[in-house]
Amino acid sequence: MSAASVVVVTGMAFEARTAAGTGAEVLFGLRAGALERALAVRLSSPCAGVISFGVAGGLDAALVPGTVVVAKRIVDGEHGFDTDQAWSAALRAALPQAVYGAVAGRDAAVADVADKRILHRMSSALTVDMESHIAARVAQAAGVPYTACRVVIDPAWRSVPSSALAGMGSDGHTDIVALLRDLGEQPRQLAGLLQLARDAFTARSALHAARRALGERFAMP
Repeated sequence: MSAASVVVVTGMAFEARTAAGTGAEVLFGLRAGALERALAVRLSSPCAGVISFGVAGGLDAALVPGTVVVAKRIVDGEHGFDTDQAWSAALRAALPQAVYGAVAGRDAAVADVADKRILHRMSSALTVDMESHIAARVAQAAGVPYTACRVVIDPAWRSVPSSALAGMGSDGHTDIVALLRDLGEQPRQLAGLLQLARDAFTARSALHAARRALGERFAMP
């Protein structure tokens, strides 16, 4: 561990691989309370800051897969956390194509179009993921700078197939067996799953490009 390191919070293993590099410590594959506890332990030692990085569900219908979002504010129900102004400005300078606005966090996936629409109406958030709100809450409590950079994978107007959700392993790796089992039980979702795969390719490409643009310490000023 290093006081100069940026702690990067991600959900899935592919996000962690993209985030990895000199000057970055990646924490991935943990959910809800487990993530909160692990991050609190890490932040009991010095670090440069915390960034939530990875893909996210779209809430704003104007955002297509591959859209990069830099968080101005992270919302968690009735609670909101303003990101570090200087760091977020540095992210935007490095990623001039990025959209700037609120990012929502939830402990469970928001997969249905109707649920996305409701969350967008309630929060005005551009995207939703399962890590940003925890990273913000723990970092603020520890007095550590924090921000978030997320890339849209599933747009607001498309629901996520249940087989894709089943394939989200609790350890951050894809559970192929669970995905195929769910798909076998509901084969009509194959078209939606193939569309999600195309969207995921676009999102991953954008995530890799963003990572390269941000440099070793995620543009930490």
